[in-house]
Amino acid sequence: MIETKLNKINTLQDVSERNINPEVRIESDSLGSMEIPSNAYYGIQAKRAQENFPLPVAKVHPELIRSMGKVKYACVCANLQTNTMPEQIGSAIKKACIELINGEFDEQIIVESIQGGAGTSINMNVNEVLANRALEILRVDKGRYDIVSPNTHVNMAQSTNDVVPTAFKVSVLSMEENLINSLEKLFLALKDKEQELDDVLVMGRTHLQDALPIRLGQEFGAYSRVLRRDIDRIKSAMKSLSTVNLGATAVGTGLNADPVYIQAAIEELCSITGLNLEVAEHLVDGTQNTDGYIHLSSALKNCALSLSKMANDLRMKASGPSCGLMEINLPPVQPGSSIMPGKVNPVMAEMMNQICFQVQGNDHTVSLASGAGQFELNVMGPVLFKNLFESIDIITHGAEVFAVRCIEGITANKEACKEKVENSVALATALNPHLGYEATSGIAKEVLKSKRSVREVTLEKGLLSESDLDEIMQPKEMTEPGIAGKHLIGIGVRQA
Repeated sequence: MIETKLNKINTLQDVSERNINPEVRIESDSLGSMEIPSNAYYGIQAKRAQENFPLPVAKVHPELIRSMGKVKYACVCANLQTNTMPEQIGSAIKKACIELINGEFDEQIIVESIQGGAGTSINMNVNEVLANRALEILRVDKGRYDIVSPNTHVNMAQSTNDVVPTAFKVSVLSMEENLINSLEKLFLALKDKEQELDDVLVMGRTHLQDALPIRLGQEFGAYSRVLRRDIDRIKSAMKSLSTVNLGATAVGTGLNADPVYIQAAIEELCSITGLNLEVAEHLVDGTQNTDGYIHLSSALKNCALSLSKMANDLRMKASGPSCGLMEINLPPVQPGSSIMPGKVNPVMAEMMNQICFQVQGNDHTVSLASGAGQFELNVMGPVLFKNLFESIDIITHGAEVFAVRCIEGITANKEACKEKVENSVALATALNPHLGYEATSGIAKEVLKSKRSVREVTLEKGLLSESDLDEIMQPKEMTEPGIAGKHLIGIGVRQA
């Protein structure tokens, strides 16, 4: 029947049915008719959405377009397997899906990322593109939805409410590898710096005040370890997105979706994506709840907070070059002032701070949107997707460039670090195991009063020898538990 209809259209189409203006075609929906450019693959519903949501925020993420193509491909394959899709139409839609996946119709996805309707606009934009490309493959004019319909055929056994969330999860899982690789690169850069700077003693600080000495390598070791935990948290959150609600249709009841179709669709989707996906055990739950998105957004936020703290530390430790801490040198990547010659700013750390602020703000948006769901559907999906995409993208790109253009090039100002340690009254605490609290308290008071170093006052009082002090002030001696005092047991506690 479909072949006969196609042949009739291709050979005997009445000229009177064509538009007078060859540059446009007329499309109709339940709200009326509109002119659509004749060469456009999108249709009336996408055009309405473009006019309704002219928001200069961001177009639909390219990864979501690819994933929509993959989901639609899996669905048409399943419909062909269950003999509910005409073979000729199904084959044409499959070919159109492959072209969409390959990025051939990105410019035809004209809707904005933020839109009302829980994603109906992006779903229908994709449906129309695939339908019109299928018509073109069948050598029929675009817009002949009585032959290939965006709703009847492309959207068969589907709803926006199961297709779009499934496509989003496929997108995020497809982005995981690049995200984790970027964070792993930063992790390895921090680990390398931990080893490289392990013999550099610096003044540790609490409350922004001198505390006790610490090795610079230990500080970088702490940065690497929190990042390791952040990576593990992100991986765990990603796993929770492998459960999808494909086949749930509108409210999770699976109306119009045959169980055989659901199983076939998920198997095909796993095959085309290479992902280990599974259908939600409870499709109503899978359709109305967005806790998986919150879990991932929270993990990204945690990572951002860790990275922001790290960037703050590095900026402060590199402050100077004459009047700041100047304990480390950050790679000079660009001039820092339009008026002050020679000024170089910590721009890579500043960039990382700003990325982290954005991710934290995105997480707040995701939280608000997730809590704004009602009954069987959270209609705020589009803004959830936009913000999670942005967080993943900027952490992915930011972490790698931060590793390469900042962390890998950090060096220590060893003399400045040594001077600060030896001139700090807090160093007297390291003498406690050797001299006792009372004696070291007297040294500290004298240091504060005379503005001399702990070494100078201790030697002047004759409490320890130069060689004793050299040994006590070894980096390992001062920065690891259980070592202090072991080699000086024979000296005993001397009186001030």
